[in-house]
Amino acid sequence: MLTQKFRLALLLMLSITLHLTSFAQEKFPDGTPIPDWFRQNKPTDINKLGKHYRITDFNVTNDSTVIQTERIQAVIDKAHESGGGVVIIPKGTFLSGSLFFKQGTHLHLEEGGKLKGSDDISNFPLVMTRMEGQTLKYFAALVNADGLDGFTISGKGTIDGNGLRYWKSFWLRREFNPKTTNMDEMRPRLVYISNSRNVQLSGVKLINSPFWTTHLYKSENVKLLDLYIYSPKEPVKAPSSDAVDIDACKNVLIKNCYMSVNDDAVALKGGKGPRADQDPNNGANHNIIIEDCTYGYCHGALTFGSESLHDRNIILRRVKIDHAERLLWFKMRPDTPQIYEYVLVEDIEGQDIGNFIFIRPWTQFFDLKGEEVAGTSVIRHITMRNIKLDCENFFNVGAAKEVKPSQGFGYKMSDFRFENIAVTAKNFTEIDTSIIENFKLKKVTVNSKKVL
Repeated sequence: MLTQKFRLALLLMLSITLHLTSFAQEKFPDGTPIPDWFRQNKPTDINKLGKHYRITDFNVTNDSTVIQTERIQAVIDKAHESGGGVVIIPKGTFLSGSLFFKQGTHLHLEEGGKLKGSDDISNFPLVMTRMEGQTLKYFAALVNADGLDGFTISGKGTIDGNGLRYWKSFWLRREFNPKTTNMDEMRPRLVYISNSRNVQLSGVKLINSPFWTTHLYKSENVKLLDLYIYSPKEPVKAPSSDAVDIDACKNVLIKNCYMSVNDDAVALKGGKGPRADQDPNNGANHNIIIEDCTYGYCHGALTFGSESLHDRNIILRRVKIDHAERLLWFKMRPDTPQIYEYVLVEDIEGQDIGNFIFIRPWTQFFDLKGEEVAGTSVIRHITMRNIKLDCENFFNVGAAKEVKPSQGFGYKMSDFRFENIAVTAKNFTEIDTSIIENFKLKKVTVNSKKVL
């Protein structure tokens, strides 16, 4: 009997050892170990975050027609002044403009609870903030958290941007003036988290954003878990409603989320302009993992740009995609020096995809400001493997020489690896391997025919 117990204990210890060893061996594309932080993913326990402040206990009424920004902000301020705690949105709909969370405060939305954004832009103050790779005065988001350590948003409720009026106004303005930019039409984001660390958003629904849905700027150790992020593409398109914009951040995990928006699902930002790499307000994105997610419609499942400087160690894995215009998209700005490197896309299933990989110059609204971009932008060490999907185009990649919007603009591509890929492509043309230095293909089939 002792011998049997000893054997079982030994087998259990061996199993645990092998399991931990496999975790320990997991690495980012550049070979550095993935920290254990990325595997420690527990739902937020609001009972460990201090006193609970149910907003209806503080003169906030369940009325979806009355703006209650000041009253809800007063609850946040009271929680902060009392040493911190959880601001709870109970069942019901509560209409608000910009809210600003402070150190020690948290947001929890109970099932059936909805924080709804005002469709009047005057309820969103102008503040120094970050938009489209620039630091400038723009409208605050509905939910704002700046300079916080440990901030959380949790629950089974909803943050609703109430974007319909903003969307209609944008498209009318674009019809009147085709040169209208994204920021010409005044509209707020849904959630903006900046200069913060140890942040977790979990469980909630983030829907109908007037502009970008979740914007992370200069933040570290941020987890987005089990979120439902949605903005429509019809009958009224929600313009620029990116699900997640990651802007000069380090250590970001997006896991078990559903994303369907009328723009990019996950977009990497960081700055733009000929001297963007010299501006301290800009920065790189390092160590980003998107895994175990499901995608509905989007322009790009994973997009680099259009305002991005340096992105390194980016992983997209174990996802299912239904109707994305592009799986992997590199936007190459003629006015910005860019380095995109050490990217891994693996274990993907998808249907109704426009482009498997899309790399082209991005010429919308670029501005050289009378200067030239120093050097050549680069895309290097890109691995795509274990992928099965249906698409319109497999390899939609152009060399920089094909389009030169500015004198001297160029980008160099090297060290690509495609492995164990099976796709159907309606418009398949031969892959021009000459435009990528050290391009390796192994077990790649298109329309059931081996490519290389």
